[in-house]
Amino acid sequence: MRIFGDSISGNCLKVKWTADHLRLPYEWIETDVLKAETRTAAFLALNPAGQVPAVVFDDGRPLAQSNAIILHLAEGSDLIPKDAYDRARMFEWLFWEQYSHEPYVAVARFQVRYLGKSPDELEPRIVERGKAALKRLDEALADADFLVAGRLTLADISLVAYTRMAGEGGFRLADYPKVQAWIGRVEKALGLPPV
Repeated sequence: MRIFGDSISGNCLKVKWTADHLRLPYEWIETDVLKAETRTAAFLALNPAGQVPAVVFDDGRPLAQSNAIILHLAEGSDLIPKDAYDRARMFEWLFWEQYSHEPYVAVARFQVRYLGKSPDELEPRIVERGKAALKRLDEALADADFLVAGRLTLADISLVAYTRMAGEGGFRLADYPKVQAWIGRVEKALGLPPV
């Protein structure tokens, strides 16, 4: 399996972390979005959306979109709950991550860290929605160690990718103590060094 990803992208890292956690063999192909490497003819033939991550399986079939990839990689593993309701709750978090979390937390991080903006220059809506996403996570973790089923699932992997780097977007993780503790638990479960 070949994983095309940019190491600065949380969406790409969650694919890497899922593959690593499941001990799946792969070749990582660093694909720099800042150098427009996702816009080459060769890459666009692989993924017409021109986005990473993208995976090419051993049989030559490609797959894009981070949460679709991690779901495929984790099929049949303990990262996907067996209970139908818990599995649906995991999906709920995966959909929420791409709609209500990533567009704000990740975008703020990208603009501050890679475009050189100060947090004060960010569009107020991005900051407001990013804080709301972090607050939602903090509330969900008030009485839980993980987001679903009391253990590590794809919901945690998907959401920790950009949450652990929210500080790079000007968000104060100290304002969300339950989130900070959860980040530590997920990093430990995945064998990641703390940020």
